[in-house]
Amino acid sequence: MRLPLAANPISVAQHYENFPVGSWLVPRRLRPAFAAIYRFARYGDDVADEGDLPAAARLAELAGLHAALEGGPAHPLVTPLLPVIARHDLAREHLHALLDAFEQDARGARHADFDALLDYCRRSANPVGALVLTLFGCDDATNRKHSDAICTALQLINFLQDLAPDWRRGRLYIPLDELHDAGLDEAQFDAAVRAGRAPAPLRALVAAQSRRAAELLRIGKPLVKAVPFRLGCELRAVLAGARRVLAKLERGEFDPIARRPALRWADAPALTWLWLAPLR
Repeated sequence: MRLPLAANPISVAQHYENFPVGSWLVPRRLRPAFAAIYRFARYGDDVADEGDLPAAARLAELAGLHAALEGGPAHPLVTPLLPVIARHDLAREHLHALLDAFEQDARGARHADFDALLDYCRRSANPVGALVLTLFGCDDATNRKHSDAICTALQLINFLQDLAPDWRRGRLYIPLDELHDAGLDEAQFDAAVRAGRAPAPLRALVAAQSRRAAELLRIGKPLVKAVPFRLGCELRAVLAGARRVLAKLERGEFDPIARRPALRWADAPALTWLWLAPLR
């Protein structure tokens, strides 16, 4: 479900969400923690993404969140999170990592190669999985490895969905070396966004990124059976959503610029089948 946002110093937007961020499958005792973490992460992401503020103002607000996590001046998005951190023994490093990724976004993201993009995912996505594992009391090395694979895959899929809107925000989440190897540069990418369709070399590049994400989902799938039942059910929904988006991307000939592959009510039967089907 979409969690309500508190009143914040910087206004935030309402968002389409691909994957569940909390549901009745989350035990009641954990829902306040999920809500506090989600509001914090959603707000930090909005600070980096939304509105017309200059980069300096965005970075200053994110710095304030960093400071509040460590006992600095209070911030309304951090204050309700502090007792959650204490109660569940959450590692602050995961929250700081999220803020680091948001800071990179505020500066305008570029990634020289896939390793650099993975490093971004380690900060922008994987900490969320680590926090969830901690809340459910199942954070160990094996589960973390599989969680990281799933979280990175979800982030890569989101990058592919949002190629055009991210570009309009000054960001590109395709490795630059692979873009150049495909015979493309940023000027040609800009022309594709302006034209509203991806040329064949870019579609081939999107297809390659999709295969990477699918392989990471495959690597992470053992997590479903390793975590508590209710979290496992939630993960099945997450994986079903991710696989459905990849299928829609393929059906659209790997051109998310012409048509963004998003989940809609019409996808419910396919999602149900994917949720119930044996994991592949």
